[in-house]
Amino acid sequence: MIHYEDILKAREHMREVIHETPLDYSSLFSDLSNNDVYLKLENLQKTGSFKVRGAYNKISSLSGEERKNGVIAASAGNHAQGVAYACRMLHIPCTIIMPQGAPLSKVEATRGYGATVELNGDSFDDALAYVLELQKQTGAAFIHAFDDDAVITGQGTMGLEILDQLPDVDAVVCPIGGGGLMAGTLKAIKTTHPHVKVYGVQASACTSMRQSIEKKVPTLIESIPTMADGIAVKKPGKKTYDIIEKYVDGLFEVDEKEMARTMMLLLERSKQLVEGSGAAALAALMYKKIPLENKKVAVILSGGNVDVSFISKIIEHGLMESGRYLTLKTLIQDKPGRLQDILEIVAKLQANVVNIHQQRVGVKVFPGQTQLQMSLETKDREHIKEVIKELQKSGYEITEFF
Repeated sequence: MIHYEDILKAREHMREVIHETPLDYSSLFSDLSNNDVYLKLENLQKTGSFKVRGAYNKISSLSGEERKNGVIAASAGNHAQGVAYACRMLHIPCTIIMPQGAPLSKVEATRGYGATVELNGDSFDDALAYVLELQKQTGAAFIHAFDDDAVITGQGTMGLEILDQLPDVDAVVCPIGGGGLMAGTLKAIKTTHPHVKVYGVQASACTSMRQSIEKKVPTLIESIPTMADGIAVKKPGKKTYDIIEKYVDGLFEVDEKEMARTMMLLLERSKQLVEGSGAAALAALMYKKIPLENKKVAVILSGGNVDVSFISKIIEHGLMESGRYLTLKTLIQDKPGRLQDILEIVAKLQANVVNIHQQRVGVKVFPGQTQLQMSLETKDREHIKEVIKELQKSGYEITEFF
């Protein structure tokens, strides 16, 4: 059972180990959501996410006998780094099982903290099943990513920080995967401030907590791939479910485009690099999924461990979602000067050409024609409409745009 007093003790116990991360007011996201928005920057936490709170609290509570055979854990990435960091601090050997598709940056970071890393399975749940078998063979202490009293207690220290940093907070928005962060935050806040609303946000690709609450029991669900790998948990924990079902004020979902645009805005305007799961809570607020207006809202940015190779894809998707990037196709005559004609129209409208590709052979491309694919930097969605309208007015049929 999770006790509020234990969260207070955990905070004191870890005061010299973890950062008390900033709660930063954002005028941009306040304007976009019609609220006073404060960003809880756990992307700046040691190891790049909140997971180190629960991992250290759990591992430091192990007895000498429990530490003897080391520890073992399953993780999609952030819990792995939290466990590895805690074990390095406490001089305990550890083995981490990560899914085959885990981001390379998270795998390498985990190894960098001194852990032995094995890749097994296609998802967190597959890795977890393998860990439980391996633990029986080795006798290592198993560190669950979320469904553990000490882990939940450690995550709850963030709720205490939010209350200290913003005593008159009206609502807290938190991402949910397995539910450890949500459960700990709920326990910390609702115990002394029951009037504060606490909302959870999941990726629409993996809504295990919502479906579990609807069915009134932790439920294993089918999911699809998502950029929010940190919250792509197919079945929530029993301990986390019990707390969340009792206290949560609402659960909401965001899709891939919404998370991508939020990540891009955070990077561009707030100078914060945040991963998909870390941006989920803010995306729900920005896209007005949560019934909040004119309130003081703390939004948890739970992690910032983004694979460098993935950043360019996020920026491109975010630009497209916000109307600042356009790719279109049209047919033009394959004659000198025709490309220049269309480029002059684009230049007059102050759209910037990123790249051009011409294809002279195709099912719908007849002799004497070439299919032109052109990518443009645009200002916004209205600018896109203006570009397309002007091209059509000049006789160009837009066969496709995205």
